[in-house]
Amino acid sequence: MWIHKIIKKRFEAETVNNVHIAKATASFQGVRLTVRCFIADGVLIDTGAKSMESEFASFFQQHDIDQVVITHYHEDHTGCAAFLQQTMGLPIYMNEPMIEYCRQKADYPLYRKIFWGKRDPFAAEPIGAVFSSRNATWEVIPTPGHAVDHVVFLNRETGQLFSGDLYCQEKTKVILREEDIPTIIASLQRVLAHDFGDVFCAHAGYLPNGREALQRKLDYLLELQDTIIDLYKNGMPPKQMQALLFPKKYPIVFFSGGEWDSLHIIRSVIRHYQAKQQAS
Repeated sequence: MWIHKIIKKRFEAETVNNVHIAKATASFQGVRLTVRCFIADGVLIDTGAKSMESEFASFFQQHDIDQVVITHYHEDHTGCAAFLQQTMGLPIYMNEPMIEYCRQKADYPLYRKIFWGKRDPFAAEPIGAVFSSRNATWEVIPTPGHAVDHVVFLNRETGQLFSGDLYCQEKTKVILREEDIPTIIASLQRVLAHDFGDVFCAHAGYLPNGREALQRKLDYLLELQDTIIDLYKNGMPPKQMQALLFPKKYPIVFFSGGEWDSLHIIRSVIRHYQAKQQAS
C-alpha cells in the first residue's frame, strides 16, 4: 500500500530492571502512535505490530523466549503473533473471549491497518488465572474496559506489573468507541488491590512509581465520572459536555473517523448511570 511509504517509523530497544523492551513508533499527519512489548524471565508480553514485523522479529530473535502472553486482541499487541507461532514455534496464550476472532483474517478500520499493518491469523490457547515462567509465578488479572478480553500480568516474584493498555496516560481525553470508562474504573480498582511496584505500560513505557500512576489515573476518572453525572442530572447534552470538558481537538478523532473521540467517554458514563437508575 502506497501510504505505508509515508508513514514515519522508528524502533528502539532497551533493558530496564531485567525487562527487555521493544518500542515501535508510527507517525503520520500529526498522529503519532507508539506501542511496546516486553520480555521478562523468558516470557514475551504482547507481540508488537505487523507493520514493523522485521524490526520486532530481530528483537525477538536476539532473546531467549519460552512463551508468549497477550494482554488483549488489538492489532498493535498481536501483529507479530503469527510470526512468533509459525516461524519461531512459540506457544501463545490470551484471554478466551477473542481467541476465535484472532484465528480469522484481520477485521478493523483502514487507518489502523495503515499504522499497524494487517495482522495475520494465529491460534492462541486460553491463558487461565495463573501461569509459570522459569523463576516466577504470574497472576493474570482480568481488566476489561479498554477491550473485552483485556488482562494484565503480575510477576509475583518481582512485583512487576505489565499493564497492557490499562494505563496509557494519566488523564484520558479520547477513547475508542468500544471502551467503557466505568468498567476501566472497576479494573483499576481491582489491580490496585494487589501488591506491585514497577509498571510496564505498552504505550507509556516504564513507570517506576507505577502504583502511584495508576492511582492518579483512577482518581482522575472517578472525578471525571462524577462531573459527567452531575452535568447530566442538570440536563446538559453530551455534545455540550464535550465542548466544556474536552475543548481541545485531537488529530486522531478526525483521522479515525470518530472511532476515537472524547464523546465516547461521556456516553459510556451516562449509559452506566442510566442503567443503574433503571435497576434501582
